Formats: sequence, C-alpha cells, structure tokens
Amino acid sequence: MLLARRNILAIGAALALGSVTGFATGASAKPEIGKPAPDFSAVDTKGKTVALSALRGKTVVLEWTNADCPYVRKHYGAGNMQKLQGEAAAEGVVWLSLISSAPGEQGHVSPAEADQLTASRHAEPASVLLDEKGKIGRAYDARTTPHMFVINGDGTLVYMGGIDDKPTTSQTDIQGATNYVRLALDAVKSGKPVATPVSRPYGCSVKYSPQDERS
Repeated sequence: MLLARRNILAIGAALALGSVTGFATGASAKPEIGKPAPDFSAVDTKGKTVALSALRGKTVVLEWTNADCPYVRKHYGAGNMQKLQGEAAAEGVVWLSLISSAPGEQGHVSPAEADQLTASRHAEPASVLLDEKGKIGRAYDARTTPHMFVINGDGTLVYMGGIDDKPTTSQTDIQGATNYVRLALDAVKSGKPVATPVSRPYGCSVKYSPQDERS
C-alpha cells in the first residue's frame, strides 16, 4: 500500500510539473521586442491575401481596432489615427488594421462594413484584416483596441503597446501626448533604437470569442 501511494504521488507530481512546463512554454511564445514578429497570413476585406513574410524589407504597423470602442473613437474622431496612417504611408510604411472581434461580439463587422468604416472615417490603412477567430490577435497577445505594434524591415518587433501615453477617451488629451508609434517609426527610419520599445496598451478589451481559451 505504501509503495502504491508513493507511485500515485509521483505520478501526480509529474503531471503537475507538466502543467507548469506547458504554461511556461505558452508564456515564452508571446511576442518579444528584438525578436522576429509572429508571422501570419490572412485575407483582407478586398479578398487579397496578406502575409507578413511577404512584406520583408518594409516597416509594418499593426493596429488592433474596434469602431465601437470609445478609445478608438477618440483617435479616429479627432483624426489622429488617420494622420498617423497618412504620415506612415508617405514613408512607405505598410499599415495593417486588424479586427479580432468574434461574431456576435462588439466591433465585429463584415468586409463590406469594414470598408465602409474605412471610407467614412477617411482612414488610410494599406489593408484591413478580419481576424474573427482571433488567431493573429492571440499570436501577438493583443489585449486592447487600440493595441499597436511596429515591425522593422528585418521582420523584427521593435515596438508594442499604446498609441501614446494618455490612457483616456478625451480627444483634448491627444495634444501634448507622447505618441509612441510616431517616435518608433521615426527611430526605425533613422536607423536608431526605439527609445520606448514597450508601453502599456490602453483601450477596450479585444472582443475574442468567450468560448475560446486564450493561449
């Protein structure tokens, strides 16, 4: 009986260790500054396949968005996000807007609805990607709308976090805010390290499907 009990305890300890190891592996899979950005391939609202690997040599911005989120409305309502998109496009930066809202969740839209939003807001992303299964969002551990990422031409992640340092819904706070995305793009352009490579993202939570577990 004593031997059997020891075997049971040993098996339980091994299972527990396996759980901890599995969790640690998942955590280490999150995107890291200075490491290759997670690759992905997705179809945009125009039916075109967009692959990150095919954009090697170009700076890429990933913007998680949700048109119903007041934090997103802050930046689009003031024209702040569009201005940044336009500046980036003028420098040859590829700006990808991603919508990871699951069907039935706030912010979920069809391709036609997404294009209508882009047109009505005079937004200037290179493409809008619908990630309704949340695969790209989870690969990047995207938590909020907006949540911003900057990837350099080598495919290395050089910035992730908030658009700026004013985590409010007030448009008046845009003026005077430190725009981390603009600073990151300027640093990449000049070949310098990004001074603030990570900041705290703020906004509404990304509306992943409640039936799916976060990885």
